[in-house]
Amino acid sequence: MTSSPQFAEPPLRPPAPGRTDRRAEPSPASEDPGAPPEPPAPSNPAPAGGVRSEAADARAARPGAPAVRDERARPWLVLTHLRPHRAGLLLGSALSLVGSLLALAQPLVAKRMVDDLDHGHPALGALAALSALVVAGAATAALGQYVLERTAESVACTARRRLSERLPRLRLPELNRTEPGELISRVTSDTTVLRQVATRSIATAGSGLVVVVATLLLMALLDPVLLSITLVTIALIGATVAVAVPHIGRAARRAQEAVGRMGSLLERTLGALRTIKASGAEGRETAGLHRAAEDARRAGTRAARWQALSATTSTVAVQLSFLVVLGVGGARVATGAITVSTLVAFLLYVFALAPRVGQLVEAVGLLQAGSAAAARIGEVHSMETEPAGPLPAPAGAARPRSPARVVFQGVRFSYGPGSPAVHEDLTFTVPPRTTTALVGPSGAGKTTVFSLLERFYQPDGGRILLDGQDIARLPLSRLRALIGYVEQDSPILSGTLRDNLLLSAPDADAAQLHDVLHRTRLDSLVARLPDGIDTPIGHRGSTLSGGERQRVAIARALLRRPGLLLLDEATSQLDAANEAALHETLADIRRTTTILVIAHRLSTVTTADQILLLEAGRIRAAGTHAQLLTTDVRYRRLAAAQHLA
Repeated sequence: MTSSPQFAEPPLRPPAPGRTDRRAEPSPASEDPGAPPEPPAPSNPAPAGGVRSEAADARAARPGAPAVRDERARPWLVLTHLRPHRAGLLLGSALSLVGSLLALAQPLVAKRMVDDLDHGHPALGALAALSALVVAGAATAALGQYVLERTAESVACTARRRLSERLPRLRLPELNRTEPGELISRVTSDTTVLRQVATRSIATAGSGLVVVVATLLLMALLDPVLLSITLVTIALIGATVAVAVPHIGRAARRAQEAVGRMGSLLERTLGALRTIKASGAEGRETAGLHRAAEDARRAGTRAARWQALSATTSTVAVQLSFLVVLGVGGARVATGAITVSTLVAFLLYVFALAPRVGQLVEAVGLLQAGSAAAARIGEVHSMETEPAGPLPAPAGAARPRSPARVVFQGVRFSYGPGSPAVHEDLTFTVPPRTTTALVGPSGAGKTTVFSLLERFYQPDGGRILLDGQDIARLPLSRLRALIGYVEQDSPILSGTLRDNLLLSAPDADAAQLHDVLHRTRLDSLVARLPDGIDTPIGHRGSTLSGGERQRVAIARALLRRPGLLLLDEATSQLDAANEAALHETLADIRRTTTILVIAHRLSTVTTADQILLLEAGRIRAAGTHAQLLTTDVRYRRLAAAQHLA
């Protein structure tokens, strides 16, 4: 059963740039005491309900365009994520530092052992001390590494939890501007980069810098002349790193963005896989994924190129330093300026210095990638969210709510400055315990009425009253607890049939489940499933037919026991028998629920208590089916087109 083309309701239009919600409640601060602070608000006024960032302003400048991003390294963004875990980072770094300092003592003990052997003295004591230092240093360093790795996992977990808490509360205008796959990449790949930064960048840089300074001081005590040669090497490495760092940061940012784009394309492909297969478009979709993967490879290669340049330069410089120290040191030994044991100890310090310098170079490069990841995560935290209020009482355990009365008073709405008005002076009343149908041509704003009732969007003017209360003043959780909403495409979540039914009524008992399954004629489906109501129904309900998915969505809404039931063409895929049964169910529940239904097929609402004909953002006519046939020419034409006149 298909709807008439002239009544096909378009999907919600993406909001025009720059739109802000006017009645949004302020979003409460995070209750997590260890959560990093939100990015500071810019000087321009921010919309209520969230912080407006420069990235959001950039998105507003061009619809659908990515935000203009500052690609300069901002290490402080990484520190905001690491600060709550500073105790673990400090402990791990301290243990690693102790292990490194024990390793620094080893060349001095080796020098003493060589001196003892040179003078014909036994070196067993020095050998035992050297062995003890090696074991103790290795054990302490290993313990420090474990503490750092464990803390890094906590860093990533905290970032993922905060993102997971925020993403479901994002306002729909924000979601319409951002691809889901891009948001998923912030939770997965970007938080993984933060984890690497915690262990291989910040902690390494802190302890490594102390070890490098201590090593240089010990080398200065051994021979200042040889130290000057080493300092020239370090200066060369520093200059190379200074040149490479900005390039590494930009390339890392672009690589992460390319991974996000690939995630978006993959989500798009898997979300419409049947359509893609039926259209023979697998090759084109695969080509798009390959292009995104190639973009990520190129950006990653650019970052690797600069990292390799800095790492290779540091390695070559250290090796050259070793050769020069060996040559000059050998000459100084020949002239008696230093002893052989001093040269051995100095060379051991050069060997110890080489990996530390390499780690510092790697840490600087990784810090650039971490700064890019932290900036991308920060963009999510700057997006506008809905207020997080107290949870309503479990719907399944509560008694049925009183039928609601809905009033629209002079409501005006558009999706943003410069966009055409969707509603102009929209005024109507839905009495309690009645069925009211919204009909009209495509683009009349029928679905937008539901979006405004659910406060997915805020009106530009006028008021919407629910039982005499302005919904803008109601806590959002309370408002939505009063409403049952069946969307046009009847979304089904992955999981079991029980999971889907209990989504909005988690405490519903077996009797309530049985009743709603019987009302929606799903009991026969449950009887056929191998595990009954606990049978997995596939990704987005892929194992169910279109009509079964609609009945599951309706059952889910009824189980909520709402005071207001919103049905957006909820019977379009039902056969005649099931549709007739559903109409009987709706007629029965009308005693306890107010029903507002969007109808593309007039045959489904001819018995409604009230039919509202929308046209050009206003109510053109209102009445019963029989009344409108005699009083409104537009309605009569619509009915005639469907053979109902």
